[in-house]
Amino acid sequence: VRLQESGQGLVKPSQTLDLTCTVSGGSITTHYYYWSWIRQPPGKGLEWMGAIHYSGSTFYNPSLKSRTSISRDTSANKFTLQLNSVSPKDTAVYFCIRGPLPGIAEYWGQGTQVTVSS
Repeated sequence: VRLQESGQGLVKPSQTLDLTCTVSGGSITTHYYYWSWIRQPPGKGLEWMGAIHYSGSTFYNPSLKSRTSISRDTSANKFTLQLNSVSPKDTAVYFCIRGPLPGIAEYWGQGTQVTVSS
């Protein structure tokens, strides 16, 4: 299974970040996996942002829930992250992962750097 993140590398404060994870070698509707977004700000640890289950159910980190939306396109085998009202604190490397539980990874994407700056 391969995961590949894509999207904006530079976002201005207050704007919306949109990232896509394209999956190959496995279907995002395969039992029983969770497809999550994780980020790592510079000099800090990993933070789980949210996940979408193979069934389509979504789960979010409570601290980010008000600004986060995860969706999927099953025909294209992709899932997406939308983060609203970004600030410089959202600067991080963003990863998409697959695992048996939200935030638990069997497979990782390579990550994509997102910088929030005016």
